Amino acid sequence: WKGFGAATKGKLTRLTDSNPWLADRLMGKQEGIVYKAQDGLEIGGLLIHPIGKVAKKGAPLIVQVHGGPESHYRNGWVTSYSNLGQVAAGRGFAVFFPNYRGSTGRGVAYSKADHHDPAGKEFQDIVDGVNYLAEQKIIDKARVGSMGGSYGGYASAWAATFYSKHYKAAAVFVGVSDQISKIGTTDITNEMITVHFRKKPWENWDFFLKRSPIYYAHQSTTATLILHGKADTRVDPGQSRELYRHLKIRGKGPVRLVLYPGEGHGNRMAAARLDYHLRTLRWMERFLKGSAKDVPDSDIDYKKELDNK
Repeated sequence: WKGFGAATKGKLTRLTDSNPWLADRLMGKQEGIVYKAQDGLEIGGLLIHPIGKVAKKGAPLIVQVHGGPESHYRNGWVTSYSNLGQVAAGRGFAVFFPNYRGSTGRGVAYSKADHHDPAGKEFQDIVDGVNYLAEQKIIDKARVGSMGGSYGGYASAWAATFYSKHYKAAAVFVGVSDQISKIGTTDITNEMITVHFRKKPWENWDFFLKRSPIYYAHQSTTATLILHGKADTRVDPGQSRELYRHLKIRGKGPVRLVLYPGEGHGNRMAAARLDYHLRTLRWMERFLKGSAKDVPDSDIDYKKELDNK
């Protein structure tokens, strides 16, 4: 844009248009929302409304949880290979992007509000957001899925276990499942200790155990898709193997593990990104829009999925 000066009298002129083809595409309405958490704290986020006719009970919902948690969603273009966004809206989903406590963008106090309490009120904030959308009759509370990577993967693993009754499906990408083993395998041990937990595991093993999704695997009925890069040094792929094995042995819902060779803490290669996008979208469609009780085929017909508009 050009025109930020007194001479232009506030009139802006657009200089570039990176994606002109989007002008011919129907987009879901995107808006910022604000709601109250259980303790009265004001939480913000984004909502993309579904395209097309919505069932009387409301639309199926995908909760897209950001990582960090020192990050936040802005009210701009949020769709990517790992954020289904407008693609999901085109398939009839509502998509919710919560900026739960611990997120950036609202000052230091808000970004530190999750310290000492990982997986506590911060993830309850997300459930409160889902409840708010249900109260507004926007979404069907019985058809909710959670997905995210890294800390968002931790949130989605927590959704699939601790909060399983609220979530019918989950996609856990490079996520944390065991806070005790993570301390000994991550390349950011000090960050976990000095920023999030504010204590060392050997000072309180029980606290770290009970903030681990695997601890609650026995109560999971959520259809859980677990994805991880085999070369991840930030969150070791063993975290996903642990979650998968605990859910297979102790859980009651369908589960699948997908490992990406050569990928680290997030996919960089086009083929792996495409696979992730199509695989997670197929998972959400299967369990939030269909009546399936078992996992889909492990292989993906990429052409068929791309042609499925």
